[in-house]
Formats: sequence, C-alpha cells, structure tokens
Amino acid sequence: MADRPRRSSGRGERDLKVRVKSAKGRRLSSTLWLQRQLNDPYVQKAKREGFRGRAAYKIAELDDKFRFLVPGARVVDLGCAPGGWTQIAVERVNALGRRASKDQGRVIGLDLQEVDPIPGAELHVLDFLEEGADDQVKAWLGGKADVVMSDMAAASSGHKQTDHLRIIALCEAAAALAHDVLAPGGTFVAKVLAGGAEGDLLTRLKKDFTSVRHMKPPASRADSSEKFVVAMGFRGDDTD
Repeated sequence: MADRPRRSSGRGERDLKVRVKSAKGRRLSSTLWLQRQLNDPYVQKAKREGFRGRAAYKIAELDDKFRFLVPGARVVDLGCAPGGWTQIAVERVNALGRRASKDQGRVIGLDLQEVDPIPGAELHVLDFLEEGADDQVKAWLGGKADVVMSDMAAASSGHKQTDHLRIIALCEAAAALAHDVLAPGGTFVAKVLAGGAEGDLLTRLKKDFTSVRHMKPPASRADSSEKFVVAMGFRGDDTD
C-alpha cells in the first residue's frame, strides 16, 4: 500500500493527529481506543471504500500473498459479522469486470447473529458447531467449498494464556468443519495468536494440507498479537 501523504502542522515535523478529550463517564481506555480509531489509516480507508471495518484489508493482504480467492471459488466465511471479509471475498471470487459466467463464485457467510445484507453473498444465522452444520453448508453451496476462512476470536479475558487457548479451540473447531466441507485442493484460513497454530492443531493441519504457512498482514496493528494460519492444498477426506 502506498504511503499516505504526511500531514504536518508546520511547526517542526509533528503530524496532525486527532486528539480525543476525556468525557464524563468515559474510561481512559475507551478514550484511547477512540483516539486510535480516529487516527488509524486503515479505519479511514475502510470508510472511504465502503468496507465494514479495517479487518477487510487483512484478508485482502493474505490473499494478495497466497492467492486463494480466485474467480469462481466457493467460499465459507465463519463468524462473518460485521462482514468485511465477506465483502472482499465477493469482490475477488466473482471476477468483477468479467462477463464469463464460469467466473462467478459463491460466498456464504455464517454467524450466530443476523448480519446486514452484503450484495453477492448469502448470509445465514448458524452455529457451525451444531450437529449437521457441515451438511447444511454443503447444501447451501450446492457442493463442497474451495475456501473456509475464519476471523473469529473469543472475548478477551485479559489473561494471555487463557485467550490463546480459547482462540486455538475456535480454530480447531473451524478446522474440523473445513475438513468436512472442503473440496480437494481447498484452503483454510484462520486467526490464531502470536504463537501460531501449534500442538494438535498444527499436526492436524499438516496432515490435512500440503502447505501450512503463517502470516501477520500489514493491516494487523503492530501491537496486536494476532497472526493468521493459511493451510493450502487440502488432501481430501479418505471417506469421500
């Protein structure tokens, strides 16, 4: 991404930044969060370009690197709210600007809550942990998926080790669904924390996929401990 023009106050080299005054009843942490949001170039860019949050650029940058959101792909976005990842997927798998019908993909977004409609995507309220969720997903897709992706994160407890275990558990559950719904050659993308996929999860991914890589995209904040695992080349289910 090209560097944004530097905005200077003219007094030395200090950048002009939005400063948020503390308000009665607002905690300092909330004030600092709001100030960071107002000064975040990815937040500003998302507003200009019509994306539902800065997270859209994370999946875009992951795809720029690994090229899994190809025209015609069938994509499942787990925990899709508010919809930024789904928006990027729709743009890329539908080959916008092309006329060939064979280049039209399918994007299914799943969440525990209703999500505002996204043109080009099918959004469903579904707990992917429920029995039979895999069959329901394949029914909606009309077949198996080419990509299963997840930006899900459990609510923070403030305890790093606990949060790590929670997000790995979510990733393991997402990987289990991916195993059931991916077509051979498919890709699984999910959020993990700084340590990346490890232990039983890493063992399973290496068994199920020909390539397992980790990446922290530029859109992830520098102070964030998040990282993403990208597993490509699904070997297929022996029972198929």
